[in-house]
Amino acid sequence: MSDFLATSEDEAKAYLPRYKILYALVILGCVLIAGRLWVLQIMQGSELRQFSERNRVKETKLPAPRGLFLDREGRVLVDNLPGFDASIAPQYAKKLDETAEAVGDVLDIPAKHISEFVRQSQRRDGPFRPVKIRDNVSLDEVFKLKLLRWDHPGLNINESILRYYNLAENGAQLFGYVGEISKEQIPKLNEQFLGKFQFDQGDIIGKSGLEETYDTTIRGRDGISYVEVDARGREAPGEKSNYLGFKPLPAISGYNLVLTIDKDLQEVAYKAMNRHDAIGPRIGGVVAMKSNGEILAWVSTPSYDPNIFSTGPPPAVWSQLINDPFRPLRNKVIQDHFSPGSTFKPIVALAALQEKVVTATSFVNCPNIIKFGRREYHESHRVAWGAINIVKAIEVSSNIFFYQMGMRLGIDRISPYAHLLGLGQKSNINLTHEVSGLIPNSEWKLKKLGEEWQPGENLSNAIGQGFVLVTALQMAVAYNSIGLEGEVWKPFLIKKILNQDSKVIQEFEPVMLRDAKKPNEFGVTIDLANFKTVKEGMRRVVESGTARASKLQGIEMAGKTGTTQVKSFSAEDIYKRCDSRPLFLRHHGWFVAFAPFEHPEITVAVLAEHSCSGAQGGAPIAHDVMMAYFEKYHPEWVKAGQEKAAKAKGHAAAPAAAPSAPPEEE
Repeated sequence: MSDFLATSEDEAKAYLPRYKILYALVILGCVLIAGRLWVLQIMQGSELRQFSERNRVKETKLPAPRGLFLDREGRVLVDNLPGFDASIAPQYAKKLDETAEAVGDVLDIPAKHISEFVRQSQRRDGPFRPVKIRDNVSLDEVFKLKLLRWDHPGLNINESILRYYNLAENGAQLFGYVGEISKEQIPKLNEQFLGKFQFDQGDIIGKSGLEETYDTTIRGRDGISYVEVDARGREAPGEKSNYLGFKPLPAISGYNLVLTIDKDLQEVAYKAMNRHDAIGPRIGGVVAMKSNGEILAWVSTPSYDPNIFSTGPPPAVWSQLINDPFRPLRNKVIQDHFSPGSTFKPIVALAALQEKVVTATSFVNCPNIIKFGRREYHESHRVAWGAINIVKAIEVSSNIFFYQMGMRLGIDRISPYAHLLGLGQKSNINLTHEVSGLIPNSEWKLKKLGEEWQPGENLSNAIGQGFVLVTALQMAVAYNSIGLEGEVWKPFLIKKILNQDSKVIQEFEPVMLRDAKKPNEFGVTIDLANFKTVKEGMRRVVESGTARASKLQGIEMAGKTGTTQVKSFSAEDIYKRCDSRPLFLRHHGWFVAFAPFEHPEITVAVLAEHSCSGAQGGAPIAHDVMMAYFEKYHPEWVKAGQEKAAKAKGHAAAPAAAPSAPPEEE
């Protein structure tokens, strides 16, 4: 049949297979839709409902309070204070520029800065991470910002915890400071503390000092809080107190540290370093240590206020700190090492006695100048002491005497004794950035510089110049060992670690590293008699020598002053008045001492940069710290000394005989 003669019935038969395909597709589509609805409603219904409801809940991290720093008597040195911060969540801030304008008016921040800061953070961290605009928002600012929240979605005011340092600049380098974790630190710390801590952007961590060293001990465990929010991210509390199954987690405070520091002595040491005398405030460090290694005071000057880091230092303040030529951010007690000058002489004296190049009764002729090779070596104040023994040489700090000890000993017989007493090595006090200093020998120079040790170098190193470098803490350890006649104690700062209920988690005991009178890993020992000989010379330094102006009434102290040149001077310039030179060309002053003489309880090491002499720069600071110690712990000794001095003053005393020559004012 031709197409022309085809009927409608014929056409319907022709299209019937196509309708069947269409019906099948429609049925298949319905089955798929119904199946998907069945999966979503029946199989995954409860899960998806919970997920949907979770979008109504905002999760907020509750930072855990960091543990406190307490002094040895339980007084708070570093605390926490409540605070507020303002942040903007980019995902909800649809009118960012308007929000920035309103917030900027309240916080006195240019709106442009806020907008750029939020957009920069959004590009870097995504739209869901809140951007902190200001820490430490005042209560008045909090009230004004809360009034803005309804009209400016994404603006949040959060409770925060601010680290507070009660002593401000005092001890800043020791306690350290905190700051926000950097983007680079997050993966490193998460890998290092995998399974123990999870670090996120915005977390506060210790950046220096004890805050850094004990960060994981004192940081605690962050908590989590939940609030219901509307579609614009604004808080909209509902009736369900459990927030749809989410259980808030309280923040758990970190452990507290009980330090060996005595707050009273710490304050005295800081005041002493900032004294206003002829020299003025000192640049340098002071450390006071008990005979068993407990650190009682630790001050580095100039300093800074670590409280500014709790809220982020302004750029101008940060620039000032890092560009200050006296480097206030550095911990000068352990980070900076210097030539010890004449404070090194007692160590050389011990080596000379033990190696038998002299005895306690030997006399060595000491003119005011000696020649070695083609160079002249001078006594510091052109004094010709004549024939003197080692005790007198320490008392008057004779350079000529110790030049000759350097020639007789050689550096390879000096260095083992310095190492034995703790010089040229880290004390391992568990603070970051401690330097080891340097006690050289011929092998070191050949390996480090590729040069042979020259005999003339023995002279300069024997009086604590040349290559010799030490820290104030190392000198405290060494002199404490001399005072205790051989016992070398490890310095430490932490007495106890306490939990939130003040229960002791860990307690630290003093550790004696070695007794220098017994065989040890350094291959040298020092006889008791030699310690006593050197101690006697150091006692005379304070009694009638270079530090006599700083002796304690009624309490015998022993020590040694030292002056370190910052550059070499010609024979004509070396005797010119130090205080007439520009500040950066003035000598550094050292003073290290222990007391009481027979049975030491405290050792104090002071480095006063550019103070011209140890007698003027360092000794007065040590005097004040030691006097404060004995007034607190042995007031009866101080009272007895004062009564004795008063009685002596009340009697007509014959004038003292003038010394044969003026002692060196180091």
